[in-house]
Order: sequence, then structure tokens, then C-alpha cells
Amino acid sequence: MLESMVMDKDISADNLATMRHTAAHMLAAASTKLRPETKLGVGPAIDDGFYHDIDVDQNYTDADLAGLEKEMAKIKRMDLPIKQREVSKNEARKIFVHDPYKLELIEEIPGDTVGVSDMGDGFFVTLCGGGHVASTGKVGFFKLTRLAGVYWKGDEKNKQLQRIYGVLFPTKKELGDYLAMLAEAKKRDHRKLGKLLDLFTFSPLVGAGLPLFTPRGAMIRRQLEEFIQSLQEPRGYQRVTIPHLAKPALYETSGHWDKFKDDLFHVTGKANADFVIKPMNCPHHTQIYASRQRSYRELPLRLAEITAVYRDEQAGELQGLTRVRSITQDDAHVFCRPDQVQEEVSIIGEIIEGFYRVFDFAPVIQVSLRDPDQPEKYLGTDEVWEKAEKELRRALAGKFEGVPIKDGVGEAAFYGPKLDFMFSDSLNRQWQLATIQLDFNMPERFGLKYMDQDGLEKTPVMIHRAIAGSLERFMAILLEHYAGALPLWLSPVQVKMLPISDEQNEYAASVQGELVKSGLRVEVDDRSESIGKKIREAQNMKVPVMLIVGKKEVEAETVAVRWREKGDAGTKKVVEIAKELTEKVRLRD
Repeated sequence: MLESMVMDKDISADNLATMRHTAAHMLAAASTKLRPETKLGVGPAIDDGFYHDIDVDQNYTDADLAGLEKEMAKIKRMDLPIKQREVSKNEARKIFVHDPYKLELIEEIPGDTVGVSDMGDGFFVTLCGGGHVASTGKVGFFKLTRLAGVYWKGDEKNKQLQRIYGVLFPTKKELGDYLAMLAEAKKRDHRKLGKLLDLFTFSPLVGAGLPLFTPRGAMIRRQLEEFIQSLQEPRGYQRVTIPHLAKPALYETSGHWDKFKDDLFHVTGKANADFVIKPMNCPHHTQIYASRQRSYRELPLRLAEITAVYRDEQAGELQGLTRVRSITQDDAHVFCRPDQVQEEVSIIGEIIEGFYRVFDFAPVIQVSLRDPDQPEKYLGTDEVWEKAEKELRRALAGKFEGVPIKDGVGEAAFYGPKLDFMFSDSLNRQWQLATIQLDFNMPERFGLKYMDQDGLEKTPVMIHRAIAGSLERFMAILLEHYAGALPLWLSPVQVKMLPISDEQNEYAASVQGELVKSGLRVEVDDRSESIGKKIREAQNMKVPVMLIVGKKEVEAETVAVRWREKGDAGTKKVVEIAKELTEKVRLRD
């Protein structure tokens, strides 16, 4: 493990971010020492560490990371002071005359001066706005972890750079724990599990980021969809269906066009008619609301749909099911009166709680607010935002008892504040999944109205809501959370019949028929293989229940029960095991 200076006992989040930012500079410095031709892109701190984008004559390989890390450790031991200063743009152009990326950034920075960071006395200098620890010896414990290819500024028309990632923590123990978690996560990688369990695939003929789900994978998705529907339909949610195309004018009106037009798939039809493939569903749902005059008596109107949206993600950012171009959302939009907001948030909270309780996920709620220093990033006036944030806090008050709540300034949707439900998986990784978003802007932009009981037209409030979020991403999280061993109700194959010899195949098939009548998903392994091999393969395929049948079981009309986790559980009558399993499925146990 890397050497380190003595660290302060209490490290704040801000101090940790400055450590990580400084480590990114140290990585850049290490590259310039090992490869003098290095040209430097950007190098920020991120959630678990840092990265730096680098342009070198010959790309680094995984084998080169140890050498870079060793050079960073040397820079750390040198304990070089870090000084921040402002220089004129003309001086900066001279400093970075051989680095085209820095020169490009200099021209984009407003004003006549730019920030420059000095590491040591002439050891390394880079363009930076600041935010560092006092010296390189104070950066904590780090390790370089992986490489990726990225386009400069995320534009495929630009040159591709190498992105080098590292992780950093204040103490050796924290780094060790995190690396152990990464090693375990690698074993649980949903991409490996998806292939092993025959759940999904990708095809170069279909395209990157466009997953294809096999019958087994589709069964998992179907169970998740039916679970969500079972929770929301008794609470008044009605299913709708919308097309996958729309005219650009729909998104121009909603406000999405100016912000997201470069992330959309554009389609030109006959007679040069322009369309986009839908990147979100909310504008379509507003048009269902707007299709006729609405009365206050009809509200709340709860429209729900589980459907795909499409976003033109950068190829280098695609990753298994967690980052795709085809995203299936369990989307819903509630149109309600202002006095109904609190009750609607409460109802959505009940659905979220009921859904995640089954997976033993405990939430932290983030109140995601706009950044008041960057009002240009959001739709609507200060007055509208203040009203929306006040309503959201009122709706939150007294609900979700015992759930930790924190503020997330700058994390709001561009049209309104939201409640983001963060959940930790079995590896203690935090994911933002469910969301409740309050929107006063879009109804106004689309001119949505209802006739109130006083005879006046008024504008409804729109609540955007998702429970699982992206089904693709949620499925990936579940696979890694359970290491592929999904609970009985969710497993694509719930029971595997394992006859000991060919003589029991007919009986195994008859038991399968009885269990299928009970609603269970059952397969028979009737190959002429040893029972040991059949059990091992069923175990590897993460089948929850194996029912073994030999001569004795046929004669007694029983099955020998073997659970995936608990092992052998004796023999039972078919009717008994059918009842036991169907009850567990019903309870989603």
C-alpha cells in the first residue's frame, strides 16, 4: 500500500474533495515526468476519488498504472507546497504554449485573468481555479484503478483522450475497505452475471447501449413491472400509452429542447418532416391532460406508463445496463390542485416504501434544490421556485418517519425541486433510484388548466414520479446486490426438477405440470448426467429450489427438497411444497 504522511483525525467532505482534486494534479504531474510529451485535459475530484484526461503519444496500458502510481507516491513524499495564483491570459498562453487543450480552455474562461496552480518551485504548473490541500504530502491514501477512452469535451468530433481513474481516502483502512468492496463488486459484475445466467445480451448489429433481453431476463423485468403496477393501480394510477416519436415543437414548448437537443435522436420523415425519438414521457402526458377541459373534481389525475425512452449517450460512457441508450422507465405524472400536493406525495411515498421494503433497501431522502447562484440553469422565476420548494418541504414534513433527510443544493431537475430516494446495496454503494419531482413550470408552459369550484380557470401542479427509475439500471443493481441469487419470486426459473436417472423423467415432468398449475416457473433437467453435476449446474444458475426425484420419491409420490442457500431440507409431498413455494412468492419473501 502507498506511503502517507500523518492525517488529521477529522476530515470534512470539503477537505476530502480538495485532497482528491490535488491527487488529480499529482497524476498529471506524474504523467509529465514519465511521458514529457503529455498534454492535459481536465482532472476533477469525483465521488470516490479523481481522474485526469491525458493525451500521450502511446496510450497507457493497465500495466503502466503501477509506474504512474509509484511516481505519484514519490511526489507525495516530496511534500511539495501548492500555491494558487492569478495570471493574465497573455502570461497563461506563454506558460501553456505547448498544450493545445489548456490554450483552448484559456480562451473560454471569462475575464482577463486565469487561475494557475504551482506544485513546488517549478516542479509542475497547471491551469486551475483552485481548491487544493497545502502540500502534496497531505493528500491521503490513493490507488489508480482503471483506464477509459473519452472524447475531448465529450464531443465525438474531437480527439479521443485517455481518462485515468484513481480512488482516494483519508486513511489506509478506508482505502483498503473500498478496494475490497471493488474486488467484490468485480465478482458481482452484472455484465458477467447477465451472460452466465442468460439474461441479456448486446449485438453490434443492433448497436451499443441497446440491450436485448432473453426470455429469462424478460421474465425478471415482467415481475418488476407487475409488482409496481400492483402497488400503484389500487392507489388510482391509470395506464396510458404514448408513441415513441414526437415533433420537436413538443420539447421546445416543454423547455427540454434548449437543454437536451444534442442528446436526442433526430429523425427525418417523408417531405422532410422532423421528429425526435422521445427522451422523456412527461411532455406527451401533458397532451393527454390537455385533450379536453378538466374540472377540479377530476383531480388528481394519475397517469402511469412503463415505457422506453432513448438518449444519445456518448459511446465511451455506456456501461452494461447501468448506462444505456434505451431506457425503460416506470414513469407516472400526477396532475393535481395545489391543496392536493401533500396527499399525493404521501401516496407516492407509500408506493416507494412498499416496493423497496421487499429488497431490504433502507432509504436516505435528498431534498434536491436548485443552485441559487446559477438561476440560468433552470426554468421559471425565483417566485415559482420558492413556492415549489416551500410546497415540497411542506409535503415532506411529518412523513417518512425515521428516514434520514439531507439537502442537495444544485441537484434539482431543471423544471422543479425533487425528493430523491437514495438506497445502499449489499456492498454499501449508494444509488439514487426513486424520485418525486414537483413541477409548477411545465403546466404553465403548456397552458394546462382546470375549472375550479369557484368557476375560475386555474393551473394544476404536475408531479413527476418514478419508483424503480430505469428498469435496466435497477436490474443491474439487483443482480449485483444479490450476486445473481435473486429471491424466489423474482427468479426467472424458480424450481429445477432433477431426476436421478432417465427412469424418473416422466415423474419429474408430471410434478412440473402440477407446480406450473400453481403458478410456479419450473424446468426439468432430464439430461443423462449425474445428479451431482445437475445440482452443481442448477446451483451455478442460481435456481432457488431444486427438487430431486429418484426411485424412492416416485414410489412415495414425494420430492427431495434442496434450497439454494440452506441445502437439503428432506422430502415433501408435491402439494406441500407447491403450497409453501406459492405462499413465499405471494409474500415476495
